[in-house]
Formats: sequence, C-alpha cells, structure tokens
Amino acid sequence: MPPPKHTASTTDSPQRHRWCHWHKGPSETAVLVDAVERNSAPPIALYACAPCREQRGLIPLADRP
Repeated sequence: MPPPKHTASTTDSPQRHRWCHWHKGPSETAVLVDAVERNSAPPIALYACAPCREQRGLIPLADRP
C-alpha cells in the first residue's frame, strides 16, 4: 500500500484575507501592527496592509524589538 499523500493543513495554507483597519477593506498583505488594551476584555488586534504600513510608517508587531 503506498504511503498517504501530503494534504494541505491550516499551517501551510496561504494566509487568509484579513481586514486592514486603516483603509477599512480586505487585504492579503495585512499583518498585526497593534493591539489596543481594554480594561475588562481581551485586546483588540489591529491589522494593516503593506501599502498602509508604508504610507503611515507602521511597523508589524513581529518586527519590533
């Protein structure tokens, strides 16, 4: 019996379309740039697409020291 073929999982599938909070639209290049803390709830994650990050000088959280 041949070994099972590899199937795509959630970890190696392409990034989902995310919402850019700056131009208020969907984007394939949006990454997490900020998380707004709240007193009695989880933080709000804010995503920005590549053009909005470049125009506004936003740095992804993953790239910050």
